[in-house]
Amino acid sequence: MTRADGSRYRRIMRFAARAFVQIWWFELVLPRLGLARVAERTRDGRMLTLARRFRALAVDLGGLMIKVGQFMSSRLDVLPPEITAELSALQDEVPAVPFDEIRVVAEAELGMSLERAFASFDRMPVAAASLGQAHRATLSPHDAAETGLDAVVVKVQRPGIDAIVDIDLAALRRVARWAQRVRMVANRVDAPALVEEFAQTCHEEIDYLHEAASAERFADDFADDDRVGSPGIVWERSTRRVLTLEDVTAIKINDTAALRAAGIDPGEVAKVFADVMLDQVFTHSFVHADPHPGNIFVTPVGASAAPSGGRGWRLTFIDFGMMAEVPDELRGGLRTLVIAVASRDSRGLVKAAQQIGVLLPSADTVQLERALTVLFARFGGMGFSELRDVDPREMQDFAVEFGDTMRSLPVQFPEKLLLLMRAVSLTSGMCSSLDPAFNIWEPVEPYATKLLRDQSGHLVTDFAKQSAANAGALWRMPTRVDTLIDRFEAGSLTFDISRLENRLDRIIRVAFRAVSAVLFGGMLIGGAVLLGTVPWLGVTLMCASAVPLLHAVFGRR
Repeated sequence: MTRADGSRYRRIMRFAARAFVQIWWFELVLPRLGLARVAERTRDGRMLTLARRFRALAVDLGGLMIKVGQFMSSRLDVLPPEITAELSALQDEVPAVPFDEIRVVAEAELGMSLERAFASFDRMPVAAASLGQAHRATLSPHDAAETGLDAVVVKVQRPGIDAIVDIDLAALRRVARWAQRVRMVANRVDAPALVEEFAQTCHEEIDYLHEAASAERFADDFADDDRVGSPGIVWERSTRRVLTLEDVTAIKINDTAALRAAGIDPGEVAKVFADVMLDQVFTHSFVHADPHPGNIFVTPVGASAAPSGGRGWRLTFIDFGMMAEVPDELRGGLRTLVIAVASRDSRGLVKAAQQIGVLLPSADTVQLERALTVLFARFGGMGFSELRDVDPREMQDFAVEFGDTMRSLPVQFPEKLLLLMRAVSLTSGMCSSLDPAFNIWEPVEPYATKLLRDQSGHLVTDFAKQSAANAGALWRMPTRVDTLIDRFEAGSLTFDISRLENRLDRIIRVAFRAVSAVLFGGMLIGGAVLLGTVPWLGVTLMCASAVPLLHAVFGRR
């Protein structure tokens, strides 16, 4: 590890240590000293200050720290809203790397000079991000003839980004181990697993060959769909650190003035964009998880290439480094969730959350079931069109209350589900900016109806299986009752009261810690009183009060 690498690691660890000390003092020590109101009154301001300090650190360090901020800004299941709102302002834009350094990386990867690899290569970057930057270029006549492409965009990773990622991940893994030793954190979130999910996403994002493969898979999914386009990949000029792809730059999807100038209705763009994103979720199970304005273009097409419906444009997606795939186990959990929502079954919805992996095993689901029961009672009988007419303030108040309930539980979203939620959130926001009257429920309703219809046969099968299981249980019940009576008469019937004993032990430990707290207060006050008359005894009592204080604060729960 170089001196610069060591300095980077130490800066991250110093920030984490300072944050842990602050949280430990205000959230653990003060409440145990009877000062919980002080902690609660200052919590919002402290959390906001902490988020701002991290944001400044991320902007200064760049690299993976910006990705950490972006990743955590979407973790509403883990962090309070004041932190996620502050971190959401982090932009993946940093100063560009000097061209000479980019040249060294590109030529080392391609095994030849840029002049030999390309007919031209623009020294000025099109875009600069935390992990790499992009330059426009032109293929050589030979490569252009081979690929059928001419103008391209070349993405080149920042020099030393692999080492930066390794250092940042090492620091994050150590911070996660610290966090897991705090019971309050460990009961709510699996911090090491969270870091590993983030690490997997980052390693995929800096592997440009993985991105190229994702781009081709996306293109295959929509090969017969004239609404969607994507850039071609120049494999001969692509490696793990250099990606060369077709230059498909066109009208940015959020540039409404340019859309209207081209005779394109932004409201129609919003509708098609929502439909295409929902197709990715429900049909292909492979979703572009970063559909922000810079990654989506509206490309006008000629009359001969126009869709049969008369639309003279298509949506062109770029940047496939962040994709969400829906695995079979997640698909099964989503199916259970849809059935539970359709039947307004709060317990079934909790079961679906456990199946998907949203709820950790330690979750006490009683409070969540109650919140879901209220949700279904108020909004469960409404169709999508009725939900649109609900007072937004009522929806917002309920969302805040429901969000507080979720954050009080050991809840965390699996990375795959989180990426899906990110994609849906960005889609909804984009469509609303294109058409203020846009309602996300309208394009969702046909897909939800189809999913319920497709699953109806499975629902009948599940009901039949459950009925058979219930019948089997009733058939075996007399035998089991006889066995229980025989064991009782033989004196071999036993009961497991270990959980009760554990609860009693915990109550006893809490009582001892309460006594220690009272003893600490008495010794401290007594020492303060004696300082004026018997100084040596007063000082001794005040110093000795640290012993019961330590037991009250750090004693076993």
